[in-house]
Amino acid sequence: MSMLAYDGTAMLGRQLLRLRNNPGLLILTQTMPISMLLFFGYVFGSALAVPGEAYRAFLVPGLLVATASGGIMAGMFQAAQDTHRGVTNRFRTLPVSRAAVPLGQAAADVVATAAGTVPFLLVGLAVGWRVEGSLSAAAGAFGLLMLFRFACTWAGIYLGLLTRNEEAAGQLGGATFLLPLLSSAYIPTSGLPGWLRTLAEWNPISALATALRDLFGNAPVPEGAAWPVAHPVAGSLLWCAVLLGVFVPLAVRQYAHGER
Repeated sequence: MSMLAYDGTAMLGRQLLRLRNNPGLLILTQTMPISMLLFFGYVFGSALAVPGEAYRAFLVPGLLVATASGGIMAGMFQAAQDTHRGVTNRFRTLPVSRAAVPLGQAAADVVATAAGTVPFLLVGLAVGWRVEGSLSAAAGAFGLLMLFRFACTWAGIYLGLLTRNEEAAGQLGGATFLLPLLSSAYIPTSGLPGWLRTLAEWNPISALATALRDLFGNAPVPEGAAWPVAHPVAGSLLWCAVLLGVFVPLAVRQYAHGER
């Protein structure tokens, strides 16, 4: 375990240095959610039943979760890029823990996401969003958000190691943009048709978005929803456990075995 911690910290430093040398990616990561908040909040908000600040307060937690789910795309692209350029093969020749490289990538992604969340929340405060609950509940919401980003990044790393091509990973990762659309990230699911509402409420993004709204005090838990949304904190933790339980061993195994 000590070897994994030491090697993982080294790989974390490598990934953070990589991000520092690619400032365009950091700028895009931070400005995209802000742009979506302003666009959805002021354009779509005027057409919904909860317009203005009420909708923007509803939207901020949803966009936080939508951004966290982007860990799938980010993890996929970086893992595929390293594999395609031969970096992963060079790492395999080093005497380091097989779990250290994907662990370092996932941890660095969480650090970058946490930093990028700060300007987004400041803009959220400027447009009317507030933390209506306790500070401890808000801290729990932030921790839950980072855990979900960590889990999504592991899923992306595994898929990126499978594709082994950054162009294919970029195209496949773009499809993950649809996941927040089929959830309660942007709109309440109560107005959806029965089968579509059920599908949306079993989307992990819906559970986490509901958990954040409840912990921040922005919106109550909807009644009559599916179990993950009716029990959003427990549902979010369960989804995170499932994602980590499935994709961590798969990613480590795929990294260790390579193309064999």
